[in-house]
Amino acid sequence: MHPFHVYNTYTKNKEVFEPGEPGLVRMYNCGPTVYNRQHIGNFRSFLFADTLRRWLEYRGLRVRQVMNITDVGHLQGDADVEGEDKIEVQARREQLDPKAIADSYAEQFLKDMKDLGVREPELYPRATDHIPEMLAIIDDLVAKGHAYRAGDNVYFDVTTFERYGRLSGNRVDDLEAGARIEVRDEKRNPADFALWKSDEKHLMKWDSPYGEHGFPGWHIECSAMAIKHLGEKLDIHTGGEDNIFPHHECEIAQSECHTGEPFARYWLHAKFLQVDGGKMAKSLGNVYTLDDVRERGFDVRVLRYALIRGHYRQPLNFTWDIMTESRTALEKLDELADRLRRIQDGQGGAADAAAGAELATAARAKFEDGLNDDLNMPQALSSLFELRSAVLDGKLGRDSARTAADFLREADGVLGVLRSEEAATELQPAAQALLDAREQARKDKDWAGSDRLRDELLEHGIVIQDTPEGTIWRLK
Repeated sequence: MHPFHVYNTYTKNKEVFEPGEPGLVRMYNCGPTVYNRQHIGNFRSFLFADTLRRWLEYRGLRVRQVMNITDVGHLQGDADVEGEDKIEVQARREQLDPKAIADSYAEQFLKDMKDLGVREPELYPRATDHIPEMLAIIDDLVAKGHAYRAGDNVYFDVTTFERYGRLSGNRVDDLEAGARIEVRDEKRNPADFALWKSDEKHLMKWDSPYGEHGFPGWHIECSAMAIKHLGEKLDIHTGGEDNIFPHHECEIAQSECHTGEPFARYWLHAKFLQVDGGKMAKSLGNVYTLDDVRERGFDVRVLRYALIRGHYRQPLNFTWDIMTESRTALEKLDELADRLRRIQDGQGGAADAAAGAELATAARAKFEDGLNDDLNMPQALSSLFELRSAVLDGKLGRDSARTAADFLREADGVLGVLRSEEAATELQPAAQALLDAREQARKDKDWAGSDRLRDELLEHGIVIQDTPEGTIWRLK
């Protein structure tokens, strides 16, 4: 197989991916802040991470994947000094304890991820379980002169890390106070960011060498969790493009000053999801969850397809019309799987069992070449639809259909969108009874009854097709 190339946000180049340890990938994914239900925009980034993990495993690599859950310290807006903690704001709104808020939305997040077919990572660490690790890093940064105490707050001095800004392209001198940097007289430099904050009104707080009412800054949390569970050197760190600055920029600075080692070798970021061609906003009523998808009559796997169908570094638009198109696309891929099963059973296909072998091989090559090119999903998907056209044209024989079916199964190990084989080949008893009754009506030449039963089956989500080899069905 050809090498896997990825676009590294840190170097601004497309590079061959090579893990630091042969055969093993250490990957950290920035996860959710659990103050609310995650919306479909959040899931674009999470599904990108899942697809990346699946592709690495397709290539034969073992992936140690960790995705954090932020349950304290993520303040509203871009500021990392002033502002209110998102979880505490929601706790007051719902009149619940902040831990109850975090626990509830974390549980919902995990359920949504499972429903979307996301492979469970090695660990979902939570920030509040790693306070000692955060304080240990902060103490080390203070001792080394990279951080300083101002009252009961602790800040990282960005002027002590010469590479600060390399990921985002921001220069310290260009970061104006009052723009994306919060103005505080106690900071040495406007761009310095908080590692530990003190606020006696904050509902979640811990004793520390820096006071009795402290809590961590958002950025230090990911460094502590990543280093504890994956080591000082990561292979891949992912997130949404909004994480690049300040979050990931700050992670790099504090982590590398603490360990003296490069924090992550490859940084990969997914673009925002657009809705109806623009941003999501509660005021526009277009902040959708998985429940909204189901209420519109769509299976969740259709959403998964809709969110992974584009290139992760390109803008992706979401509309309900696109969901309908995605459902149609999935029906075509389901049909491809059904046809391949039937050809293997001797129904249809080319008379020559080996016919079309080169088409199945070419489809796999195109699929792999696409994903090896920085996860070019549009190219990878096109290989499946080209294979479908060849199958519908009767160009594959029994042996080549088996080869193609093996490829399709392995490809779906990366995509995670096709029906399970059990769902595709087994009918519920009521539907099977209708199908048997229709077969009898056709034998009796009761064409009106046959048509009526066809309509009833369609209401059950069963599509009927009469072929020279007999009647075949598929789920709508």
